Amino acid sequence: MRYRQFATWSAVVTVAALAVFSGSAGAAEGRFSQDVYVAPWGTDQGPGSALLPARTPQRARDLVRARSRGMTGDVTVHLAPGVYRLKEPLVLDARDSGVNGHKVIWQGAGAAVLSGGRQVTGWRPVAGRPGLFAAPAPQGLDNTRQLYVNGIRAQRARGTSPVTLTATDTGYVASADTLAHWRNPGDIEMVYTAGEVLWNIERYGLGQWTEPRCPVGKVDGTTVTMAQPCWDNSTKRVVFPNIPGRTVNMVGPGDLTSHRRPAYLENGFELLDQPGEWYLDRSEHTVYYMPRPGEPLWDVEMPALEKLVDGQGTARNPVHDIAFRGINFEYATWLTPSSPEGFSEIQAGYTITGPTGYATQGLCQFVDGGTCPYASWTKEPGNVSVEHGQRVEFSDSVFTHLGATGLDLGDGSQDAVVKGNVFTDISGNGVAIGGVDQPQPGTDADITRNVTVADNHLYALPREFHGGVAIINGYSQHDTITHNQIDHVAYSAISMGWGGWPDKIGSPATPNVSHDNAVSNNLIFDYMLMLDDGGGVYTQGITGTSLADGEKVTGNVIHDQWGLGKNVYTDNGCTYETVQGNVLYNAAYASVGSTHVDYRDDLRNNDPTLIQGNYWEQGDADGTNKGVVTSGNHILAGNPPADVIAAAGLEAPYRHLLQKPVTLPSVPEAPSRVGTFAADGKLYVTWNPTFADNGSALTSYVVTANGVTTTISADDFAKTGYAVVPGLANGSAYTVTVAATNRFGTSEQSLPAAPVTPGPLAGVSAAAPTSLKARADGSAVSLRWNPPTATGDTPVIGYQVTGSDGRTITVTGRDALVTQPTTKTMTRTMGGFAPATKYTFTIAAITGTGVGAPASVSVTTR
Repeated sequence: MRYRQFATWSAVVTVAALAVFSGSAGAAEGRFSQDVYVAPWGTDQGPGSALLPARTPQRARDLVRARSRGMTGDVTVHLAPGVYRLKEPLVLDARDSGVNGHKVIWQGAGAAVLSGGRQVTGWRPVAGRPGLFAAPAPQGLDNTRQLYVNGIRAQRARGTSPVTLTATDTGYVASADTLAHWRNPGDIEMVYTAGEVLWNIERYGLGQWTEPRCPVGKVDGTTVTMAQPCWDNSTKRVVFPNIPGRTVNMVGPGDLTSHRRPAYLENGFELLDQPGEWYLDRSEHTVYYMPRPGEPLWDVEMPALEKLVDGQGTARNPVHDIAFRGINFEYATWLTPSSPEGFSEIQAGYTITGPTGYATQGLCQFVDGGTCPYASWTKEPGNVSVEHGQRVEFSDSVFTHLGATGLDLGDGSQDAVVKGNVFTDISGNGVAIGGVDQPQPGTDADITRNVTVADNHLYALPREFHGGVAIINGYSQHDTITHNQIDHVAYSAISMGWGGWPDKIGSPATPNVSHDNAVSNNLIFDYMLMLDDGGGVYTQGITGTSLADGEKVTGNVIHDQWGLGKNVYTDNGCTYETVQGNVLYNAAYASVGSTHVDYRDDLRNNDPTLIQGNYWEQGDADGTNKGVVTSGNHILAGNPPADVIAAAGLEAPYRHLLQKPVTLPSVPEAPSRVGTFAADGKLYVTWNPTFADNGSALTSYVVTANGVTTTISADDFAKTGYAVVPGLANGSAYTVTVAATNRFGTSEQSLPAAPVTPGPLAGVSAAAPTSLKARADGSAVSLRWNPPTATGDTPVIGYQVTGSDGRTITVTGRDALVTQPTTKTMTRTMGGFAPATKYTFTIAAITGTGVGAPASVSVTTR
């Protein structure tokens, strides 16, 4: 009787176990001899079978390690659905590789989550602070930079400084001792968000493409001492003795600009004033959070680990023949920015570090004691990383709720595949390939090559280190980035190459091993939604040895850029790049550019570049400009070609990723960089749009000026780039904030713009635009002009273009706002013209006063 009961129970368990693992490759084949099974309810004392699965990935790794030498086929680690809370990273080395031509496959069945998070429970209201809740920090977790409530990233408490800060050599002198009386002044982090001088927005940062962060060291009365070495690395630069004003690192300005004031403060208990904000009091081991209206505190997570998977291959002993499929990688942090190192960003998440970093790091031959190679700054780490990995695969997985780079395939990555994944809600870069520390590797094993990143959806990132890039590729060979969709990102979508900055001092770009890299058939839109001076595809440095083996940017569809930049940006030292067959439109001021001098010889030609067969708005004529060949491009003034559109972005088997839910939807993130100017009885307001809608498309923005509100739809704001708040009192100062709305509610308020005061205008209109140019093909015209040198009463908010065929269009958008103060060129196209006909176009700037003086240009269609 007992035997029959046991047999019945055993059969039930067997059926249940097989059902759980049925989605995993090989389970149905019954390959129990080599495969390993893992389940959250398993035990690490068991054999890792389907009936008695292991509990932790580490135990599974050890079981595979013991079996791998005799592999006669692929070995699969089957991860049952559920959350695997890692107490330490899953560390892999050469012993964990596939052998005999076979792979070790880590296969998730259903929703298998590798998590570095800790749940926060025991929430209670805080006495005397309506709406604020507190909970004990998870045991042993005294530091983290992120909090997630029901899968939605919360905002670390932030706000503008309550005192005026005057920079010193070691930090600031405050106008009052307010900060000294805060609960934990040493927790404060100062954030220097980049910004153009536009509409009451001040310039911060180490370049328009950066957002450095430095912690406070201590506050004593009115003396604010910033943490070192972050402060020196962010405020000091070595300058060439014979080139006044030119820093030796050649990237960006010399420091956090002359005034060095932070855009805002973050991580202070006293800054907790809006729903959706949180603060970790390390001294009290207490987490504080202010829930949004109706928000339950059911599932609150704090990331504890800095790495989830750490593939530690070496040049001699690489990690190889490993695949990760169908796994969610979630909840990891990165603590270096909270340390005295801070986050002194140079570009794309690379930072200056070390006690003398500003004076030596990556400066190589240009200074005594400079470390080599040139521009080898500190790379942002990956929460999932593989160093020296060969034939490593990540597919059908999700990378989300991460605090550094999502996936880092480091130096020596060869024949790797990243395919069919989702990357979203990541603090920094999405995918990083190779590095910039070995432009000419000493061994073949150190070369990064044959990495394919295909059919991935990358969106709503970076969330914290906003100068990050969706996909960044260093020095490499034969890498292919193809058929990805990248949308709603804060800065550039794809960044290729490195080491081109020496052209700023008349020197050639850094010699490197890169060649035969391809960026093809990607769909990129709504990019550079927060920072400036980047592109949909951004490349710098030498990309090959000739146009034949140089980088190829082909078949991409790139449109709707917000920040200042280009669709395809060939920046410093970008040599031997081919830009061919792309559809490029709605860039801030150029479809493709710019040309740089090639200093590798004495000819002073431009860096060799081929720009051919693109559909664009730029309208440049065919020709050769000292090495830059422009040929057979088409003015895009209507619907782009259907075949190119159809071939770009995710291929058919992967388009389901666009609807793949990652977390429960919620209210959006707040907009950023709010700026204003005043007119008679009203304010004009601009801002950088929300790029993280948290799963529900934006419907509108609500603008508030001292309690007076106005609403503009998200679609209208995308067209105009500004909103108007009417009905205000002249002579009164107004402070403006903006919130974003979707169907789940309204975001927290943005950081405020500096106060402005409405008043009567003098009636002075803008001068005429300058440098008008027109180019035409058979039926379309590309118009280009520079903004007026004098705008009259207010900044430019648009342009009026009138054609001799009787048509008048009003040109609005972010580029109309930012090109005037930054002296960039405007571009617009018009179609539907008769061939072989002369047309004249009159262009005038629009300001708060009205339409300004006109200027005209004529062109004859072909």
